[in-house]
Amino acid sequence: MGKKIGSLFILIGFLFVSISIYQYFNHKIGMQKALAEAEALISSVETEPATPEPEDDKESLAAQLAAQLAARQQFNPNDHDAVGVLQIPKLDAKLPIIEGTEEEMLAKGVGHYKTTAFPMDNEQILLSGHRDTVFRNFGELAIGDRLIVDMPYGSFEYEIQETEIVSSDDTTVIGPKGEEVLTLSTCYPFRYVGDAPDRFIVYAYPVADE
Repeated sequence: MGKKIGSLFILIGFLFVSISIYQYFNHKIGMQKALAEAEALISSVETEPATPEPEDDKESLAAQLAAQLAARQQFNPNDHDAVGVLQIPKLDAKLPIIEGTEEEMLAKGVGHYKTTAFPMDNEQILLSGHRDTVFRNFGELAIGDRLIVDMPYGSFEYEIQETEIVSSDDTTVIGPKGEEVLTLSTCYPFRYVGDAPDRFIVYAYPVADE
């Protein structure tokens, strides 16, 4: 009887390990596919900007900004679409951004909350990801670190200025901010087993042209 129970536990353990391995590779494949789609979307509309003469700098920048704004206004993704790429240089991470935050979207990359803005909208851009997949090692981020969001209409750089830990049911994180702020959210504690009770929030603001 004891041997049968022991064999049963071994079998159960093997099944759990097998499921974990399957989920890991399934996630990796899904994320690689989504990243390829996002990069293809970005590269399909990227153009090499002409180098302006010094006296034409203002006019050239104004024209470039107008073109970006027009492209942003035409950008209207659907659920499940790969919409861009989030780069986290400190973590050497390049992650696809998926429209929507349901589990199916989060399994492929970083989810964009549909009710929040995109770069150039001068409001909150909220991205969410799992702590054990796309946002692994998230705890290594610190004030001053940079984040880059690549979109079909441009590349936008942000600097982390604030972090906080809130309860998982705290909805005040989402809402009008009156300015452009890139907000990243993931479960916390990072190594918690099961449904984590809190959320780790990062606030990053646009970096002025240097």
